[in-house]
Amino acid sequence: MAVVEKAVHNSPANSLPPVVALLGNPNCGKTALFNRLTGARQKVANYAGVTIERKEGAFNSQAGHTFRVLDLPGAYSLTAHTPDEAITRDVVAGLRRSDAAPDVLVCVVNATNLRLNLRLVLEVQRLGLPMLLALNMVDVARKRGVVIDTARLAQELGMPVVETVAVQPGGEKALVAALDAMLPLPQVVTKPLSAIDAVSVEETQREVRRIIAAAVSGDDEASSTSEKIDSVVLHPVAGPIILAVLMFFVFQAVFSWAATPMDMITGAFEHLGGLLGAYVPEGHLRSLLVDGIIGGVGGVLVFLPQILILFFFILILEDCGYLPRAAFLLDRLMGGVGLSGRAFIPLLSSFACAIPGVMAARTIQNRRDRFVTIMIAPLMTCSARLPVYALVIAAFIPSREVFGIMNLQGLVLFILYVAGIVSAMLVAYVMKRTMGGKGKHALMMELPAYHWPHLRNLALGLWERAKIFVTRVGTIILSLTIILWALSSFPDAPEGATQPAIYYSVAGIIGRGLEYIFAPIGFNWQICIALVPGMAAREVAVGALGTVYAMSQTGDELANSLAPVLAASWGLPTALSLLAWFVFAPQCLATLSTVRRETNSVKAAWFMAGYLFALAYVAAFLTFRISTAIIGG
Repeated sequence: MAVVEKAVHNSPANSLPPVVALLGNPNCGKTALFNRLTGARQKVANYAGVTIERKEGAFNSQAGHTFRVLDLPGAYSLTAHTPDEAITRDVVAGLRRSDAAPDVLVCVVNATNLRLNLRLVLEVQRLGLPMLLALNMVDVARKRGVVIDTARLAQELGMPVVETVAVQPGGEKALVAALDAMLPLPQVVTKPLSAIDAVSVEETQREVRRIIAAAVSGDDEASSTSEKIDSVVLHPVAGPIILAVLMFFVFQAVFSWAATPMDMITGAFEHLGGLLGAYVPEGHLRSLLVDGIIGGVGGVLVFLPQILILFFFILILEDCGYLPRAAFLLDRLMGGVGLSGRAFIPLLSSFACAIPGVMAARTIQNRRDRFVTIMIAPLMTCSARLPVYALVIAAFIPSREVFGIMNLQGLVLFILYVAGIVSAMLVAYVMKRTMGGKGKHALMMELPAYHWPHLRNLALGLWERAKIFVTRVGTIILSLTIILWALSSFPDAPEGATQPAIYYSVAGIIGRGLEYIFAPIGFNWQICIALVPGMAAREVAVGALGTVYAMSQTGDELANSLAPVLAASWGLPTALSLLAWFVFAPQCLATLSTVRRETNSVKAAWFMAGYLFALAYVAAFLTFRISTAIIGG
C-alpha cells in the first residue's frame, strides 16, 4: 500500500459544510441510511476517471448544521481487491485529487452480523480519522434474540456508537444527533495506509471475537434455523435439484399465471383499435394510430404480466436470502469453466438487463474473470427477450400438458433459458483456454439468515420493474414504432402493384436487402425489418413485427392478434430459428456502450457484438436446416 499522510481540513473556521462519508460492508443498509438522511437532496454521478457510481447528498440537522454525505461503495477491507474497494480506500485515505478527504467517517454495520462487519471498522480506525459507529438493523437483531450492549461496545471500540433503523422513518435521528455532538471537529492528520498492514488478519479476527464476547449476548435463533435449512439447501446432491425445480416452477408460472391478464390486455387493445378504426377515416392517420401505435405498442405491453411474474419470484428469492446460496451451488459449475461463484450475481442481474449485470462485474477481483463475465453476461436471457419468446412460443407451441404435470410452453421457455446459461458456460470455458490465467478462485460471500420476504420491498421492486417497462414502451418503443411506421408507409405503392404497400416502402427495401443475408436461416423480409429497430431494444422487435404484419396484410387476412398471423405466415423451422437467434442475438446499443465504458475499450464492445452475431447466425442456421430436414418447411 502507498504511504500517505494528509491533513483533514475540518477546523471550526472552515465555512464549508463538513463531509460525512458512509462506509461499510455490502448489504449492511448503508445506502438505505443515505437515502433516509438525504431524501431528495442527492445526486448520482461517476467518480472521475472510472465508471463506479458516486452518490452525494446533503441534509440539515435539527440543530441547524448542514452536512454533506458521501455513500461510498461497499467494501470488506481497505486492502482493495476490486475497483469498488479501491475507490473506498482512496476516498477514505484522501488519495483522490478530485475528492476532498472526509471530515467524519460513519461506519455502518449490520447488527445481525458484527463478526464480519467489525473487521472493516477496526481497519479504518487505525487511520486515526474522526469516526462513529452506526449500529444498523438493531430491530432485526432484537427479534433474533441478539442483545448488544451499546455503551460497552462504544467503550471497547473507543468511538461513539448509535443505533439506527434505516428502513423506518426517524431511524436516523440518533445518528444525526451524534454528528451534531461531534462539532466542532478538530483538525487531524490521517495515518498512512501502512498502519493497516502493520496488524495481521489473525490479530484483527481475535480482536473482533474479544469485542463481541464483551458486548454481545443472546442466541441468534435465525442463524441456527438457517443452518438447519442450509443443511438441505446446500447439500451437494439435493441443493442443485432444489434449484432446478425452483427455476422450472418459475418458468411454468410465467405462462400459466399470465394467461388471463394477457388476454385482458389483448382484448382492451383490440377494442381500442376497433374504435379508432370505426371513427377515424381511412388514410395515413388511421394507419398510424391503428397499425403503428396500437399494433406496435399494444403488441409489447401485453407481455407485462409475464415480466412481473418472473420478477415476482426473483425478488422473493433475493429478499428471503436464497440467491447467495444459489451462488455457492453454482460455484463448482463455474469453477469448471474458470470462473468463481462470485460471477453468479452479475450473471443473475443480467436476467433483468445485461447493463446492470455488466456493471456488477466490478466486484470480481480477478481481471480476466471480470472480462469473461462481462462478455458472457448478454447470454443470460434478459427480460427484453421474454416478449419475443412468449410471442413465438404462443404462436407455434401448443398449450398442453406434458406427462400430466407440466405445460409444454413453459417447458420450451425453460429450455431457452437453460440454453443461454449453458452457452455462457461454454463460451467462458473457451475464453479460459485461449486467454490463459489462473483457474478457479476461492469464493467468499456473506450468507444472510433466511427470513420472510418484506411485502413492501416486493411491491416496490415490482413497481420499479413495471415502471421501467412501461416507460420504455411509452418512450423508446413508441418512438421507434412511429419511425418504423413512417418508413413502412412511404413512398406509396405504384399503380397496379401486386404486393402490399409496405413491400415498396423504405422499410420494405431495407428488409428485402437484408433478406439476402438472412434467407439461409429462414428469415423473410418482414423479420429482417423487425431486427433493425431491435438493435435499440430487444422487445421493440415484437412491436415492429406487429406494425409490419399489420401493414402487409390486406382485408380480412389480419387476425385479431399477432400470434395467429405469424402462425399463418411462417413455418415451424422459421419460428425455431428465430428463437435460436434470440438466445445469442447481438446486444442492444446501450449494452455495447456500457461494455465500452466498463472495459475502457472500443475493441471489447466490437468483440462482443461480433462473436454474438456469429453465434446467433450459426445457431439459427443449424436450427433451421435440421428442423426443416426433420419436419419439413
